[in-house]
Amino acid sequence: MNRIVQLFQKNPTHNLNVYFTAGFPQLNDTRRVLKALEEAGADLVEIGMPYSDPVADGETIQKSNEQSLENGMSVKKLFEQLRGMRSEITLPVLLMGYINPVLQFGIENFCQQCAEVGVDGLILPDMPVDEYLAYYKPTFDKYGILNIFLITPQTTEKRIRQIDESSEGFIYMVSSASVTGSQSGVSHDMEAYFARVNAMNLKNPRLIGFGIKDNETFNKACEHASGAIIGSAFIRVLQESTELEKDITSYVQGVKGASALV
Repeated sequence: MNRIVQLFQKNPTHNLNVYFTAGFPQLNDTRRVLKALEEAGADLVEIGMPYSDPVADGETIQKSNEQSLENGMSVKKLFEQLRGMRSEITLPVLLMGYINPVLQFGIENFCQQCAEVGVDGLILPDMPVDEYLAYYKPTFDKYGILNIFLITPQTTEKRIRQIDESSEGFIYMVSSASVTGSQSGVSHDMEAYFARVNAMNLKNPRLIGFGIKDNETFNKACEHASGAIIGSAFIRVLQESTELEKDITSYVQGVKGASALV
């Protein structure tokens, strides 16, 4: 069974998914950050594949992408860095990015490499559901790689149900129609959206992303979903850190609060 599916079966609530950009702050920090996140108590991790035009991301993550690319990061380099990670990493690991670099690498080759290094799933915001189902799902299934779809307040019920039926693992529930790092807190409109989706009784758990940054916003998101995703706020921790492992531990445990001790 895929590690993502196992996680939500074992722990259906208060799951913290942390995003960071591969090769940031320094080229060879990828495994270091990943290991520190596991030891700090993160439940699953998204590793961002840097891209020159990350259209869903705000300034903070855009700048981390730019720095990573300047550092020399590439898809090939990322797979090299992740090779052997399962000797020390047990939590689910996803790669997050955009479809163009994956297509250039080759879908079959990319999924095969994911399986070989122990990646559990992909998040590709600009890959249409219909295109995935028509062309790519058999290859993802062949290598046991889950494809995680995003929904927004503007996503129709019909499309949400199609996504739920066509995928497994979890659904990435974007809290608002914005880019990463631009929202703070959970508004009444967001709560109405969360309630509307929860009322659909979907088979997949949801994680809420965009605007989650601390214990307060994490716990608020967990009232409406199986957990939350933090990206920009964690990138800022990495930017400002003078002692990576210590600062990562402090931040993750601060976000999870009492649940980090369970």
